[in-house]
Amino acid sequence: MVSVHALNKLPYSKLDSKSVGIRGGVVFSTYSSLIASSEKGRSRLQQLVQWCGPEFDGLVIFDECHKAKNLVPEAGGQPTRTGEAVLEIQARLPQARVVYCSATGASEPRNMAYMVRLGLWGAGTSFLNFRDFLGAMEKGGVGALELVAMDMKARGMYVCRTLSYKGAEFEVVEVPLEAKMQDMYKKAAEFWAELRVELLSAGAFLSDDKPSSNQLWRLYWANHQRFFRHMCMSAKVPAVVRIAKDALTEGKCVVVGLQSTGEARTEEAISKYGLELDDFVSGPRELLLKFVEENYPLPEKPEPLPEESVKELQRKRHSATPGVSFTGRVRKVAKWQTGDQRSDEESDTDSEYASTESDDDEFQICDICNSEEERKKLLQCSCCSQLVHPACLVPPVAESVPADWSCHSCKEKTDEYIQARHAYVAELSKRYEGAVERRSKILDIIRSLDLPNNPLDDIIDQLGGPDKVAEITGRKGMLVRAASGKGVTYQARNTKDVAMEMVNIHEKQLFMEGKKLVAIISEAGSAGVSLQADRRALNQRRRVHLTLELPWSADRAIQQFGRTHRSNQASAPEYKLLFTNLGGERRFASVVAKRLESLGALTQGDRRAGLSLSAYNYDSSYGKRALMMLYRGIMEQDPLPLLPAGCSADIPDAIQDFILKGKAALVSVGIIRDSVLGKDSGKLSGRIVDSDMHDVGRFLNRLLGLPPEIQNRLFELFVSILDLLVQNARLEGHLDSGIVDMKATTVELQGTPKTVHVDNLSGASTILFTFTLDRGLMWECAYALLEEKQKDESSSTNSGFYESKREWLGRRHFVLAFEGSASGMYKVFRPTVGEALREMPLVELKDKYRKLSSLEKARHGWEDEYNVSLKQCMHGPKCKLGSFCTVGRRLQEVNVLGGLILPVWGTVEKALSKQARLSHRRIRIVRIVTTTENQRIVGLLIPNAAVESVLQDLAWVQDVDE
Repeated sequence: MVSVHALNKLPYSKLDSKSVGIRGGVVFSTYSSLIASSEKGRSRLQQLVQWCGPEFDGLVIFDECHKAKNLVPEAGGQPTRTGEAVLEIQARLPQARVVYCSATGASEPRNMAYMVRLGLWGAGTSFLNFRDFLGAMEKGGVGALELVAMDMKARGMYVCRTLSYKGAEFEVVEVPLEAKMQDMYKKAAEFWAELRVELLSAGAFLSDDKPSSNQLWRLYWANHQRFFRHMCMSAKVPAVVRIAKDALTEGKCVVVGLQSTGEARTEEAISKYGLELDDFVSGPRELLLKFVEENYPLPEKPEPLPEESVKELQRKRHSATPGVSFTGRVRKVAKWQTGDQRSDEESDTDSEYASTESDDDEFQICDICNSEEERKKLLQCSCCSQLVHPACLVPPVAESVPADWSCHSCKEKTDEYIQARHAYVAELSKRYEGAVERRSKILDIIRSLDLPNNPLDDIIDQLGGPDKVAEITGRKGMLVRAASGKGVTYQARNTKDVAMEMVNIHEKQLFMEGKKLVAIISEAGSAGVSLQADRRALNQRRRVHLTLELPWSADRAIQQFGRTHRSNQASAPEYKLLFTNLGGERRFASVVAKRLESLGALTQGDRRAGLSLSAYNYDSSYGKRALMMLYRGIMEQDPLPLLPAGCSADIPDAIQDFILKGKAALVSVGIIRDSVLGKDSGKLSGRIVDSDMHDVGRFLNRLLGLPPEIQNRLFELFVSILDLLVQNARLEGHLDSGIVDMKATTVELQGTPKTVHVDNLSGASTILFTFTLDRGLMWECAYALLEEKQKDESSSTNSGFYESKREWLGRRHFVLAFEGSASGMYKVFRPTVGEALREMPLVELKDKYRKLSSLEKARHGWEDEYNVSLKQCMHGPKCKLGSFCTVGRRLQEVNVLGGLILPVWGTVEKALSKQARLSHRRIRIVRIVTTTENQRIVGLLIPNAAVESVLQDLAWVQDVDE
């Protein structure tokens, strides 16, 4: 029997010591324990390493290893302690066998940094270090990530299984803003813009010892984003309630997924207003109140000048501008010593003696009349220490004076100083009280704003309350509507019979038994919870999983989706991903879509495993270019590449009006800085910093804080420019779409595949496959396509066969065209290469081709071009590239390097970089399936002109390895 020990339950002493007594077995540690240490500085990691010993060759399993993913963060971030600890324990146990285990191991390539034992980078590989590997993967795009997964499988180091999504349904539901919410959102956006101006004005009075302006604005934008994310969630509550009720009516049950519960905002409101409230707490309102209360820039509150400090102020004022030294005015008449040969000690002794002499023997000089007088007959100023006869003063002083008497000059100056000091303190007090008053007015405005309630409480209330809805979250209490229907009361989630730490398990059980048919889950409460239609459970209704709020990361999204889709289920779930029609909310979808795509590529070797959000991936290289073009257009540095929605080229004023509104909107959310309104032109000017020009994430974040109308117009223009760039890249053959499927009428393997490299460590081979592709489309197939299309009554009259208006090398070309996916766009088929990559606008089609009315002429021309293109490109027999040219040629020879790729990646990349044609220099990953044997090969496409160079370089690598 193998003993298992929880590390966090053990003392920090040596595990194999007499006091602990663990000689062998399994030690389990959470990642939190791994980075923990005692008060004396002894760490758990050190404890484990000491127990294992330097020669340890046992097994180390990192379960849920994605917890260590942030070892190499993005620019500006710091590596996490967990990532560093996972890396360190592997380095300190070099002989240990390591297993990385996770359902979401790496949602992007940088998250693989801790997987050092895979051998994908380092000595003896194509990549000197992880940075080189990461650079190659980012350059290679999604296709390279798919190749990594397949490469690891080929070497036997990677096992991946996934639960089938058969039967599961995915739907993206767009939720338009209701009129009330639209008005609410608009007013909130306007308030945030006004708050920004107010903070800029108030921040000008901040003193140097206050938090920096940068800190204030970091907090501002963080709360700005959180606020509008709450607004987006609240806007979807009516749709969630409606869909949930429909699902319950259809005999299904509902799971609502969100990330944040708003517990902190609720508890703050309870602490301020008490346990009984008029209505549910508004998360956005409490967030705003907290931000303004804690961060509004207030000048330092001045302290009033104490009365007893006047004498001290006199002395400080005088010491700052001293007159003649007091000792310089003292003459020791009776005991004057002229000797100059005394020692320092004697001098000190005399000084002490002199200072203790009786006043009767001391004479001083009056500072007014300069006559000598006994000390006791003179008055001494308590401030400047000057000595004067009482009779010399104007007016003369005849009465006795206090010990702190001061001369007229000092008294006058001190009074002036105190008055100035009081005036200064009064001004500071006025400024402080004014700032406090302005803050109070802002807080009153926030309290008067119409803002939505906390979505979690709202949904539970509208779906029947806690008796009908199972809540599986991390919060301890909740607001419940009173039985009378008026007001709400705060109460603990648990009852007397259920302990707080067991309340989520209890709620889950009620849901699985069918006593509650709606469950709401958050990230904090649902970790490890199974809510699928389990065959062993009483509640086997089909689950309808609604995502009210998408997680920030792909792995968290997968974890949330996995709550309702597990093994042994009676039915697969329906997933409904809810988005508002606000352009800014696409930011959240963009982050998850990008990482779901690369997660599917890394974990399954197929980017298509990334669910259904790929259409929302805006944060790409094309997205960054589109954003730069949008910004330059709005700043009038370049013309806009496309007309904004609602504008016409015939009405220049409409375009100018859009640009003016766009500028004002970007100024209000801090994208355009240092803005100035021209006195003569009336135009806004400013600048967009270089770091913002390509920051799609920041653009979409800030977009959320704009009123819906201008927000959507800016977003639509951005997406239109992005679509244009992607379409152009596709036409030019530069679009990275991951692994490209090479399609043809027939695909045949030519000859025997050639082994060109063998990996010494794994024995896996790199193999060169040569295929022959026939891309042509026979007349019979083309005619059948047209007939099928013409059966549709809505088919366009422009569909049919066309002949080119111009001749090319003495021949005319023939095409088949019919209406495509969008109005005015036509799919084009050619006899030589089949379906064209892009759809052609009708205007271009009619400009280049004329429609044929004679089917016989079309058939003759089609078959002639089909036969000629068997072995000849469209440039004719005298083409300079000869057999290497495949433009317009039916038969195409394709070379694919398959099998083990990563060990030879650098060699292939170097060989391709020498190619003359630009399109041949880029690494392209393709998937090809033979027609007869149905053999599937995935690998690097090697252009025909580059095959010899690649083989030579690979032979050299093989020699070096041997």
